[in-house]
Amino acid sequence: MNPEENQFVIDVCDLSKSFGDRRVVDNVALRVRRGEIFGFLGPNGSGKTTTIRMICGLLTPDAGSGSCLGFDLMRESRQIKRNVGYMTQRFSYWEDLTVRENLDFVARVYGLSDRRKRVEQAIEDLGLGARANQLAGSMSGGWKQRVALAACMLHKPQLLLLDEPTAGVDPTARRDFWKELHRLAATGVSVLVSTHYMDEASRCHKLAYIAYGKLLAQGTEQEIIAAEGLHSWQLRGGALAQCSTEAEKLPGVEQVIAFGMSAHVSGRNEAQLRTSMQQLATMDNAPQMEEIETGLEDVFIHLMNRSKDNFGGAV
Repeated sequence: MNPEENQFVIDVCDLSKSFGDRRVVDNVALRVRRGEIFGFLGPNGSGKTTTIRMICGLLTPDAGSGSCLGFDLMRESRQIKRNVGYMTQRFSYWEDLTVRENLDFVARVYGLSDRRKRVEQAIEDLGLGARANQLAGSMSGGWKQRVALAACMLHKPQLLLLDEPTAGVDPTARRDFWKELHRLAATGVSVLVSTHYMDEASRCHKLAYIAYGKLLAQGTEQEIIAAEGLHSWQLRGGALAQCSTEAEKLPGVEQVIAFGMSAHVSGRNEAQLRTSMQQLATMDNAPQMEEIETGLEDVFIHLMNRSKDNFGGAV
């Protein structure tokens, strides 16, 4: 095998999947390296979950090819399923079982011969010792999330596929969860994680953005921002709402996004955008204006808005 190819735990190309007459995933290609945290982003219904399920062997692609952990996507789905850790949006735990009992059940499903040792190790690694005998149904979202990750790691997978694992979890629990992901990545575990949170996207080594089944961007945060070629200005104070509405009508302005008490105005034609901002500054009670670096959220909203014509409607 080519040493370069061996670096990729996920290496798929032209993956496609339709349900009825609707193309949910359209020629998606992804490459994830060993020890890499790869963020998978996109709006609801964009095809993220379907893509993850094809990669982990739960769905068979209609077309495309590739491998996961060296196993062929089409011919070796059973081996893939047994060797990845997959955490769904809603982890299926048993509310009337304790944390330890839940993990022991999962270990039995995997047929682990040393399951008691694996369960105790998972409890220790995820800081669940004080709650090992607590009923899972009585735990907060953050602790349930830890149980879910512990269950994913019982069989010591080298790849984790996490489908919006922090949805509905408080900020402190999310931060702790990502600290654990980076600890795992440092040991060589690879992670493909879908998320809606921009702060989480910035914690990933690489990112991919999918909308309406099509992959629109892939690379590091800096590469994705640079590739979109947006220039941005921030408006703050003054008649912000009125000026934001007026800004949308001006040449060179492609989007205006509200950010709390400010707004970001972006476009790809730097000269036109600058001229329009100078014009906006002459309005009565104009807001304060300054040129800023374009952020990841600016880029993703721009990608999403431009992608509407790539697909004949939402998935």
